Amino acid sequence: MKEINVAGKKRTDTGKKATKELRKQGYVPCNLYGEKKDANGNPEALAFAILATDLRKVVYTPHIYVVSLDIDGEKHTAVMRELQFHPVTDALLHIDFYEINENKPITIGIPVKLNGLAQGVRDGGKINLAERKINVTAPYKQIPEVLDIDVTNLQLGKSIKVGELSFEGLEIATPAQVIVCSVKATRASRSAAASAEAEAAE
Repeated sequence: MKEINVAGKKRTDTGKKATKELRKQGYVPCNLYGEKKDANGNPEALAFAILATDLRKVVYTPHIYVVSLDIDGEKHTAVMRELQFHPVTDALLHIDFYEINENKPITIGIPVKLNGLAQGVRDGGKINLAERKINVTAPYKQIPEVLDIDVTNLQLGKSIKVGELSFEGLEIATPAQVIVCSVKATRASRSAAASAEAEAAE
């Protein structure tokens, strides 16, 4: 996984008025959850804020990042868990981060990359990527940037399901029955198949 450095500042006032003022100043309110628990055993959040401009390279990208956070001099390694956007303007409103370490496994969605020219495409079909990310579980140092899937032998009308896949050192968390990709028939492929059947009949 790619790593990126981001600086933030602690926020002591987490009320609506303070949060609104932070956003006016160009900051995005954030919470960091980790091992720390409160008196009731619930995860305790570290409230902080990051400049919205510093988050663009982390949020608006197809890549999955491990984020090295520097919060007023305190160092934390984390991944983004939940992002909230404004329903109308699509502005980033809030991010929840989850603290990680080298030994503790995490579950995270990794982008899928299809490799090769599917046999079904060579026969006139069209490949369809139904699942752009697959959830995997492993220590973050073992998690790749993408999950490579070879589709060379994928036939027309066939699909690849999560249960048919395996990746070294990774436990797949997405349900086995989920379809990752398939090759669908097109008008051209159906015409070719009809012509072949007619020739065979003759």
